[in-house]
Amino acid sequence: MKYFKYVRICLAALVLLCITALLLDTTDDAVLRHYLGWMPKMQFLPAVLALNVVMVVAILVVTFLIGRLYCSIVCPMGIFQDIFTWFHKLIFGKKRPFRYRKPANWLRYTILVLFVLLMVFGLNGIAVLIAPYSAYARMVTNIHSSGLPLVVAIVTLVVIGLCSFMYGRLWCNTICPVGSLLGLVSKFRLFGIKIDADKCVSCRKCEKGCKAMCINIDNKTVDHSRCVDCWACLANCKVGAISLSNLNTQNTRNNQNTQSTPTTPTDPSRRKFLATTAAVGAATTLHAQGQKLDGGLAVIEDKQVPDRQMPLKPAGSISLKNFESRCTACQLCVSKCPEHVLRPSTSLATLMQPYMAFDQGYCRTACTRCSEVCPAGAIQPIAHEQKTAISIGHAVVLPDNCISCGVCARHCPSAAISMVDGKPAVNESRCLGCGACEYYCPARPLTAIYVEGRERHVEI
Repeated sequence: MKYFKYVRICLAALVLLCITALLLDTTDDAVLRHYLGWMPKMQFLPAVLALNVVMVVAILVVTFLIGRLYCSIVCPMGIFQDIFTWFHKLIFGKKRPFRYRKPANWLRYTILVLFVLLMVFGLNGIAVLIAPYSAYARMVTNIHSSGLPLVVAIVTLVVIGLCSFMYGRLWCNTICPVGSLLGLVSKFRLFGIKIDADKCVSCRKCEKGCKAMCINIDNKTVDHSRCVDCWACLANCKVGAISLSNLNTQNTRNNQNTQSTPTTPTDPSRRKFLATTAAVGAATTLHAQGQKLDGGLAVIEDKQVPDRQMPLKPAGSISLKNFESRCTACQLCVSKCPEHVLRPSTSLATLMQPYMAFDQGYCRTACTRCSEVCPAGAIQPIAHEQKTAISIGHAVVLPDNCISCGVCARHCPSAAISMVDGKPAVNESRCLGCGACEYYCPARPLTAIYVEGRERHVEI
């Protein structure tokens, strides 16, 4: 069992490298997306929002059976924390010695409840700032950006990096909502770390090496709700006092003062726990209508991007409600957009969730990259031919700005614009909302034509 630690490290390193490579890939080649596109769909919150029942159940079942392997192998933010913990040895020449800490349950479960409430009321942009996969993805994709995305990336890197450097997996077991939820499941796990009091010599090597700070060597106990199954204790114990065992079988010598029974009696708290977990999971998947307070259509000076009454969302989003309630703001679609149409939002209600702007390009009808990579179901997969039949918005003409050049009509891919008396006229029933007209319009500082989004996409 002492080799379990090294097997886990190899698997975790492979997962981290693959997800990071996928996030950083900006090439036109679809090889990485083809072979690694399934990995973000393994992440817990995107799977919940995408209603991926199979993946959610699989994670919960594995956690119930053997603990939080998800946190130690699958979650990139968890693996990222282990790297910063290892930096302590790299810098100071020795591992940081940890010690047992009592769990801050009041804080971790308060944050979990607040997280669920924010998701329910449609404030996903704020909630997902502490969602593990989303936070890691934003940190990787935005580290070379500017403005607010760069600030968010740096703050995430510094805060979680320092927390991990000093306190190991404290972020996982105190702040992370996924860690708190899986911790509830792991508390009732069937198999986990067990300490044999007869063999233990109290050398504290296991406790000092436990980055989850969940081993209490004085009482010979392990807090399984916080144990992230790194299995470092199995490798550190030189006397064989620690094993991965069935937690429902009691060691009679360790429990001489208690009445032994052949099997663990039914614990009514398990039923309560399962009900609580189901309630939390159901609440998280609720879709709340977010409100975009952009104001009316006003004249905006010295800006290339117009103030839209209705924001634009990519084809496959189905509706504004579906997109905003499911998007985890992981920035994967932003990093894959070849025309740089998708940008992180700075609005409080939809913070870091992508919106569409056409000052650097437009949404080409042949491109469906964002729908191919979205792990949460905020953008449903669509084929090229489907995209040409979906209207995400409609063009609006500002006659006073128009210079009657006809550029918008020439570049419209759906022939929805025609010139009438020297001014563009829009056939809304044919307009895709792709933004080609807005992008190519030479009028400045405001374009003479721009695209308004649709609250719900329509087929044309």
